[in-house]
Amino acid sequence: MKLAFTARGLRDYGALPPLLQRTVDKQLALLLQNLRHPSLNAKKYDQANDVWQARVTRSYRFYFRIEDDVYVILTIAPHPK
Repeated sequence: MKLAFTARGLRDYGALPPLLQRTVDKQLALLLQNLRHPSLNAKKYDQANDVWQARVTRSYRFYFRIEDDVYVILTIAPHPK
């Protein structure tokens, strides 16, 4: 599997503080290794649009789509709860 970012995903990543960027990097590396890694808690977020959600921290999530052999990072955002 490979990673790709949408323009919004790149903008969201660039706006994060460096410590949070490193955490995103770690979580994305785990995603590439194993979609079902427990710390990701990855799950379908929007079944109709095939959007997944995975955990960065308790308060941040990243949203992605799986297209062939590519994880397309759509956005990285604070968790609404």
